[in-house]
Amino acid sequence: MKASKLILLLVIFMTLMTQAQVSKQPETFVAADNTFLLNGKPFVVRAGEIHFPRIPREYWEQRIQMCKAMGMNTICIYLFWNFHEQKPDQFDFTGQKDVAEFVRLIQKNGMYCIVRPGPYACAEWDMGGLPWWLLKKNDIQVRTKDDSYFMERATNYLKQVGKQLAPLQIQNGGNIIMVQVENEYGVWGADTAYMGQVRDAIRSSGFDKVQLFRCDWSSNFFNYDVDGVYTALNFGAGSNIEKQFEKYKEIYPKAPLMCSEYWTGWFDYWGRAHETRSISSFIGSLKDMLDRKISFSLYMAHGGTSFGQWGGANAPPFGAMVASYDYNAPINEAGLPTDKFYAVRDLLKNYLNPGETIPELPANYPMISIPKITFKESASLFENLPKANKSETIKPMEAFNQGWGRILYRTQLPESTTSSKIKITELHDWAAIFINGKHIGNLDRRKDENTIEIPPVKKGDVLDILVEAIGRVNYGKTIIDRKGITEKVEMLVGSNATNLSNWEVFNFPVDYDFQKNLKFKTEKANGPAWYKATFDLKSTGDTYIDMSTWGKGMVWVNGYNLGRYWKIGPQQTLYMPGCWLKKGKNEIIILDLETPKDAQITGVTTPILDKIVVDESLLHRKKGETLDLSAEAPVNSGSFIAGQGWKEVIFDKESEGQYFCFEALSSQNQKDQSSSMAEFELIGVDGLPINRSKWKIIYADSEEISVGNYSAEKIFDQQESTFWSTAWTVSKTPHPHHVVVNMDEIVKIKGFKYLPRTDKSTNGNVNSYRFFIKSSLFSIKK
Repeated sequence: MKASKLILLLVIFMTLMTQAQVSKQPETFVAADNTFLLNGKPFVVRAGEIHFPRIPREYWEQRIQMCKAMGMNTICIYLFWNFHEQKPDQFDFTGQKDVAEFVRLIQKNGMYCIVRPGPYACAEWDMGGLPWWLLKKNDIQVRTKDDSYFMERATNYLKQVGKQLAPLQIQNGGNIIMVQVENEYGVWGADTAYMGQVRDAIRSSGFDKVQLFRCDWSSNFFNYDVDGVYTALNFGAGSNIEKQFEKYKEIYPKAPLMCSEYWTGWFDYWGRAHETRSISSFIGSLKDMLDRKISFSLYMAHGGTSFGQWGGANAPPFGAMVASYDYNAPINEAGLPTDKFYAVRDLLKNYLNPGETIPELPANYPMISIPKITFKESASLFENLPKANKSETIKPMEAFNQGWGRILYRTQLPESTTSSKIKITELHDWAAIFINGKHIGNLDRRKDENTIEIPPVKKGDVLDILVEAIGRVNYGKTIIDRKGITEKVEMLVGSNATNLSNWEVFNFPVDYDFQKNLKFKTEKANGPAWYKATFDLKSTGDTYIDMSTWGKGMVWVNGYNLGRYWKIGPQQTLYMPGCWLKKGKNEIIILDLETPKDAQITGVTTPILDKIVVDESLLHRKKGETLDLSAEAPVNSGSFIAGQGWKEVIFDKESEGQYFCFEALSSQNQKDQSSSMAEFELIGVDGLPINRSKWKIIYADSEEISVGNYSAEKIFDQQESTFWSTAWTVSKTPHPHHVVVNMDEIVKIKGFKYLPRTDKSTNGNVNSYRFFIKSSLFSIKK
């Protein structure tokens, strides 16, 4: 008892000492006329964004010091609601989740902090930071005041954040200079009343002194306003700075200018090429801002890793993010400086305040290689089924109180003497189909696959559908993204459809406690299985686990979940922080939903983030296909005025249809044979944009996917900094260029809007065009 009291007193003393070390006199920070004022003096915010959940706690301070050594004076952070409240009313701000300690470390290193608490974040994080258990309410609405349950839970969460961080406002002697209200709400809606309620919830949670702000894009920030909340803009590398702030300065002529997310790179999707942004375009726009004394936050300064289940997804079309959040950022996934880091550091040396210096870089953590580890123990998934849930009808994962991972649906089939088909309506997200334990094939939501052919079956044959959730949508209107199978499963025999029922449902969560209690055997497994091995280390260090011989699944090392892997790439390695390794014996468990080519791994010192298994099925033009418009009459044709920004076209009369085709006949530069487009919207007869959540590309004559992610669905992905481009490396084709879209329903329109690419390049910007719309599919000849 005495020893326990002594330890408790020691902990309290050390905590008070730590707080005393960072405690300072109250200061002030406000958005004033044309400048930010820190203690009454003009201040340019040079922020770098890093996310503490994506960095092992042991490495937090080193990453902060790396940002300072790059020339930053501020760290910007997100909080993810679902990270701290994984079950209703069970909040956790300890250990890896101790955000207050992270902020104190920032202050300890002489830097300020910008906090972005949500409740919605985005950040390529599962459900944009919203907790999965909200989806247990069947009619849930999010990011709206119209759902009292959502508002109640969000307000409660913000109160908990305030308890942790409100004492650290700069006015209280802390280092938090700004707190964000919601996030990029202009892409979602324009409900000023909702934003006002979020603002009030943040104020009442204890952030009653600090400068509040919101962030949006230059194309939508003016759709709403929030009293008492400063407005910042977000845009990416290569942007035209004058153009980005042109309308902003008209509406807020006295406000200081800030880019609250200056995108240093971009995120990667499974099955798509690795994304990069050139140093020259990135530095060029950054210099333009510095010359104009525009504040900024680098998104990301250091991306880190979406460990475990935390990687998100986007839709439409559905695409899930890889585990690495390297982001092509200046500080790489392992915390090492890149060429982009040194370019920023060298640039910022010319823009420091009098007497200010940039410190030297902190020491890097060692990198190690790990010799080949062979797995001799395995545990078959079908031999390790947990207790089944019974369900008459198919239901999503959340209905069985499961947040993440894999779920197995099992039922018995009726007899069919001929081959038939299994059709899954709303598969979320990837499924392996088995009959009597035999693998029939896979279905992939990314490819809009929902039907698979099966051989003749006898009555009572067992159908197993193993579904993996590969990330909830974190952006846009499809964020209500329940996992598993969300509607129905049918057996199609000729023209007859039987809705299958009487399901047994087995849950396979991501928690290590579940994985460690499996029954492993020293024999080869067939089909989906876990593999376990141990390995000895004489010294520890960071490494990358090479997963290139494995199929699809997840990895745990010493109980830490490293995240998802998938053979399709572009990521082929998983970052393994050295602080999670041990001298002596270490354990690794791998779940593979397919069958590995070689049940072995090595630890390498260089990541593989750009090795993609090219899947031509993701192209929107099959070999030999040609669009035939010879029998079609355009409803509109014309030319666009050169320059950036949205171009709006209103027709002479209304038109309607389910399919439309945009045909680019020429580019602004007549010698340029390429076409590109950032976004495309149809204008309904009510003047509002047509819902694009169910749009699908039927045909695109050319897409550049070999050196970047420039596929045709970029025209409706709601990301203005990404764009469709025709191929420029291989298979170059001349004008005309075509994109055909199926909207999934008949719509009436009176026009459209076209957004050229938003970087400084004008390659592919459309000049003359034709637009077609009809109720039936266009002729595509093979």
